Amino acid sequence: MLDPVTIKTNADELIKSALKEDISSEDVTTNAVMRKRVLGEAQLIAKQDGVICGLPVFERTFKILDKAVEITFYKKEGERVKKGETVANVRGDIRVILSGERTALNFLQRMSGIATYTAETVKLLEGSKTKLLDTRKTTPNMRLFEKYAVKTGGGNNHRYNLSDGILLKDNHIGAAGGVKKAVQMAKEYAPFVRKIEVEVENLEMCAEAVEAGADIIMLDNMSIEDMKKAVELIAGRAQTECSGNVTRENIGKIKAAGVDFISSGALTHSAPILDLSLKNLHPVED
Repeated sequence: MLDPVTIKTNADELIKSALKEDISSEDVTTNAVMRKRVLGEAQLIAKQDGVICGLPVFERTFKILDKAVEITFYKKEGERVKKGETVANVRGDIRVILSGERTALNFLQRMSGIATYTAETVKLLEGSKTKLLDTRKTTPNMRLFEKYAVKTGGGNNHRYNLSDGILLKDNHIGAAGGVKKAVQMAKEYAPFVRKIEVEVENLEMCAEAVEAGADIIMLDNMSIEDMKKAVELIAGRAQTECSGNVTRENIGKIKAAGVDFISSGALTHSAPILDLSLKNLHPVED
C-alpha cells in the first residue's frame, strides 16, 4: 500500500525527481501571470471510465510543493470512475496548482491506466484457479507506482527486483551449464527461505527442472498443448507459471492450460493511460 510511511520513505524522492524534471529553475509561465499568492480551486475530472489509482501520489505531489494545499476526494482508491465524474477538488495557491498539475496528472493517469488494464485482464481469468502476475518490465523509476497499480487493479506482484527472488532464466541456465547445475548452485548459495523458479522452453527442460527440485517452473512461450502436457508432467511437484507475450487478447485461451500463475509484462508496458484532467481553475475567497 502507498500509505503515508511508504510514500515518505520510498516515494517522496521519486516524486521530487519528477517535479525537478518539470521545474528546473522556475515555472516561468505561471510566474509571469501570477505575481503573488492567490487562493484558488480546480476540479479533477475523469474523461474516461476506469479504475482510479494513485490518489495518494497525486495529493503528495502538491503537498511537496506546498503543505497548505487541500484536496477533497470524492472517490476512493481503486474505485471505478465514469466519464465526466468529479474525482477530487484541489484548493490552494494557484501558482502551486498550476506548477504541480502536469506531474500530479502524469502519475495519476499512468497508475489509473495500469489499474484499469489489470482489472479488465483479471476479469478474463474468472472461473479459473489461475492468478495474474506482473513482471519487471516497468518504466525506470516508476516500478513502485506501477506494481502498486497492478495490485490496485486486482492483480498480483511477481518479484519486485533482482534482490527479491531467484529466477533462473535462459541466460542464467546457459551460464551455469544447464538446468540441473543452475538449480544446484542456487540452492547452495541462496538462503533456505528463498524459492527457486526456473524458466523452461520445452518439455525436456521442464522434466529436468522438476528432477532438480525447482519450486516454481515458468513455461516460457510454449504452445497451449505443450503447457497442458507440462502441467501434467509436473503433477503438483512445483508451482507453474506461464509467461511470454501474454495479452488480454490471448489470456483467455492460456488459462485453459491450468497453470497456477500467468505473468504479463503488458500490464505495465502496454496499458494506456486513463484520461483525467484538472479543470475549472478559478480564484476563491481566502
